[in-house]
Amino acid sequence: MSLLETIIKAASGLARPDYESEYPIVLNPDPVFLNLKPENEDPIDRILVKKDDGWPISQNDAERIELGRNFFKKLRRKLKNASSFTKDEFFEMFNPFLEKNGEILGISAKIGRREEGYSVKLVEKVGYLMGRDVRGLILEACIVLELWDVLESLIVNKLVLHSCVSNLVNNLIEKRRSDLIVLCVKHIGDIQTYEIMCILKYFLCPSKEGYESMVSVRKDWESQALLAIEKVSDKNLTAKKLSVARDASLLVMVAYDGFSVSELCLHYLLASKNVDDVILASCISKLNGLEMMSLIQHLSKWLKKYERFPQVSPCPKASSLLGLKVCEWIPSLQDVVRCLGLVIDEHFSSLVLHPEFHEELRSLGGLASSLAAEARLCGSLANLTERLRTDHRGIYIELVTTLKSTYF
Repeated sequence: MSLLETIIKAASGLARPDYESEYPIVLNPDPVFLNLKPENEDPIDRILVKKDDGWPISQNDAERIELGRNFFKKLRRKLKNASSFTKDEFFEMFNPFLEKNGEILGISAKIGRREEGYSVKLVEKVGYLMGRDVRGLILEACIVLELWDVLESLIVNKLVLHSCVSNLVNNLIEKRRSDLIVLCVKHIGDIQTYEIMCILKYFLCPSKEGYESMVSVRKDWESQALLAIEKVSDKNLTAKKLSVARDASLLVMVAYDGFSVSELCLHYLLASKNVDDVILASCISKLNGLEMMSLIQHLSKWLKKYERFPQVSPCPKASSLLGLKVCEWIPSLQDVVRCLGLVIDEHFSSLVLHPEFHEELRSLGGLASSLAAEARLCGSLANLTERLRTDHRGIYIELVTTLKSTYF
């Protein structure tokens, strides 16, 4: 078998299998170690490495495996005839399955069955107990039956398997679920380059249906903006928190005002720590003319914001101190410049040859020159401040040394 065939075979094995593995859960080793005994207890035996005997699976693990196996078979059978499979039928299977998993390990969800969002809260409490194969099948059911609340909970609680990410992202783009795509960017750390490219293209030129599902994204930003205003006007905050609140409120204002809802979604992609230069360059190289223009205009907005508000800078402390989570997902000036540089590197010829880009590029050139001049000035002031601080420290040390030698 050639190397290419080996790679293809390994890659194809990442897809969700049609059968459940023999041990689909992480086994608890603690009770096993207590029961281990040497296979040969003869004291005369001088073999240093002895085989141990007594590796039974614990009763709890055995029950969970059997429970998962039965659920997997039943759900797979239902999904084969998805046209007659209803949401009510799914929840009649799904809720008892999660409840039983929790009961086996003595975990109580402490949620009323008639409480709104019962299934979602069950996923939050005991979803991590589900086996790999079961999770993959539940993701498929969520897409087929459009159980978006349950799917959101699976994404937020990081229960999406690596092997399912590609299929999930593609299905969400096909279903125009912009809000869930944003959640994937935020909570799934191993999205592949192709999927990131698809997400970038989707947000640069979203469809009408895609805009409809972006409403919740704008609401999140609005709630965070209101929270920032509330914090900055809170007289009970300490001086440290108030200072952070002021910086954060300005940052949120800059990131929110003047951007369309699809551009708010783009913020998450540009600010993501999981999208490095190599991945971003590869994605940008696949953009067409319309998508390039949209991205350049978006970056131009950011440069204008940073030119107008030079005091704005990243505010990572705002998330933990004030609950302003959105501050973690606002592109810094460095992120914007990096992306702009990659656009120019990957599409230099197109940008030069097509006149429709020239006006935008001239505008960007002016902004870049202004920011560069300001950076040089700030750098000079920083160097001067450091020099004065160093000289002041040197004068102080010299004075102390002189006084000691004179009077002591």
